[in-house]
Amino acid sequence: MACVDVESLTQYEAEAKMGRADALYNLGLAYSTGQGVGVDYVAAHKWFNLAAMKGSEPAKSWRAQIAHEMNSGQIAEALRLAREWLSIAH
Repeated sequence: MACVDVESLTQYEAEAKMGRADALYNLGLAYSTGQGVGVDYVAAHKWFNLAAMKGSEPAKSWRAQIAHEMNSGQIAEALRLAREWLSIAH
């Protein structure tokens, strides 16, 4: 994955609001690897979960991988944030 800069993140966020699975997935990658942002597994799980809901198979795999690094409270928070995002994004 190429280095993600702030401009790319802004573009991914705009495309994510349009429901693009690849943008949701790229945001998950950014937060899970610390590309352009600090590593944040809760945010990464949220974005991977949203991408997985759009049918992204790689997002499902990444979501499962980072879930092993998270506790149940963090996973619950990520799921809550995903639901919240869905309610305001559409």
